[in-house]
Amino acid sequence: MMRLGVTDPLRWLRQGFGDFRAAPGIGLFYGCCFWAMAAVLALVFRNKPEYVMSIASGCLLVGPFLAMGLYEVSRRRELGIQPELGASITCWDRHVRSMGMLVMVLIVLELLWGRASLVVFAVFFNTGMPSTTGVMRAIFNPENIEFVLVYLLVGGIFAMLVYSTAVVSIPMILDRDTDAISAAITSIRVVAANPITMLWWGLLITLLIALALLTWGAGFLVIGPLLGHASWHAYRGAVRWREAGDDAAAPVAAAPGQTT
Repeated sequence: MMRLGVTDPLRWLRQGFGDFRAAPGIGLFYGCCFWAMAAVLALVFRNKPEYVMSIASGCLLVGPFLAMGLYEVSRRRELGIQPELGASITCWDRHVRSMGMLVMVLIVLELLWGRASLVVFAVFFNTGMPSTTGVMRAIFNPENIEFVLVYLLVGGIFAMLVYSTAVVSIPMILDRDTDAISAAITSIRVVAANPITMLWWGLLITLLIALALLTWGAGFLVIGPLLGHASWHAYRGAVRWREAGDDAAAPVAAAPGQTT
């Protein structure tokens, strides 16, 4: 297995870009889907900012299935099989039970995140929920530093839970048809075993998403598929399989200094 270090996320991005270049049409299809999701979230933020986290749960219902299509493209390239749009769209149908369970876990976490966000808003804005303009003023107003810190703390906790649960679990389900609980536990173990590398990877994902949003979401045409393909390579670099018999295999999270 490959060594997990601080340069690995850059390698995953490079490999992901290679997958995107090999199948640009498929990548742009998924990029358009991600752009549409970003447009919906932006519309909600402009009109009802307090419901952004709740609406994002709907994106969590669709997003993993879109991402799995990109993982399938990378998986096929790895096996020397020609990527196909049709195959990428339907690749999840063999794993619908595990995917459904994992998505439900992510949605519950996202709904709890949304509820916690509403509570923070209610505590600091007891005269009613602020408008989008009000939210931006609150964030950049030095007098509201307590609100910003609490909101970031609550958001950071839930973001870490969602990230740790999903960072390698979805490609793992596609690759080995693993059950959702085992995949989620392995994903959390990967983050726990390699906190610096995986936090750096999470930061890169956040920065690239922010870059895509700064271009009115158009950046998702490229950044969406790039991150999807790179996430497959993150899984392949972070999880190795120890054969436990002729018909079974056990996942092992790579640790710092361990080659994969």
